[in-house]
Amino acid sequence: MQRSSLKADLLMVLTAAIWGSTFVAQQLGMDGVGPFTYTGARMLLGVALIAPLWRWRGGPFASLPVQPSRGLWGAGLLLGLVLFCAINLQQVGLLGTSVSNAGFITGLYVVLVPVLLRLGGTHITRQAWIAVALATAGLYFLSVKPGAGIAAGDWLQLGGALLWAVHVLLVGRLTRRHDPLRLSVLQYLVAGLLSLAVALAQESITLAGLEQAAGAIAWGGLLSIGVAYTLQAIVQRDALASHAAVIYSSEGLFSALGGWLVLNEQIGLRGWSGAALLLAAMLLAQWRFKPTTAA
Repeated sequence: MQRSSLKADLLMVLTAAIWGSTFVAQQLGMDGVGPFTYTGARMLLGVALIAPLWRWRGGPFASLPVQPSRGLWGAGLLLGLVLFCAINLQQVGLLGTSVSNAGFITGLYVVLVPVLLRLGGTHITRQAWIAVALATAGLYFLSVKPGAGIAAGDWLQLGGALLWAVHVLLVGRLTRRHDPLRLSVLQYLVAGLLSLAVALAQESITLAGLEQAAGAIAWGGLLSIGVAYTLQAIVQRDALASHAAVIYSSEGLFSALGGWLVLNEQIGLRGWSGAALLLAAMLLAQWRFKPTTAA
């Protein structure tokens, strides 16, 4: 399969930008509600936004007709379980680390995706490995401050990064077999219901807390879930997983920018140098990227 088109790559950058900006909303949202309540609310809000696309495909979605397939519900359950685990490890981890650190560690799936592909027997080109190395170095310089130690929440983010790598691979494969919009509805529904069940069992949910977190929930639900994850499911049908991972790594840049603009987290020359490395990685991944085997 040939490399992603420029349009698909730009949509993946937009997806990464929304994800990165959502780290700030995720942290601010927990001022009013617990992590599982926040995740459950944003997931179910995302379901409500795109549920009409289960059958209706007019307007900008007219080019994506419904594609009936066997095994859709099982695929949606699998994706939902992985998403539930990954996003809640990230969410709970934010209680014990900074937004920039979370963005960096989550972005390590840019390394884990090609590693998992290679372990599965897929050939990864030297160009792809160089792009991965540049992206990883860029994320490090952008997010990790000199002398910084390992915070408690960083370990949860690392576990989440592994699951995000698995999620990227699964999305790429399953959206080629099943309708991407229906698959999106199912994975959000599963992850949302599981998160809400944990929240009801372990967290105190109040109307005042929900009102305080309403803006963060809306950002995380409507944009990150309803728009970004749905875009991921659409554009990754024809994208290489290793290529997509490099582009998605720009999420770390956008999370750092969000922390800088909203939370007054400093970037500095070191951070901007990391941003330049990330840009170089994305350009390298795009330039004449001709892998031997589709990823």
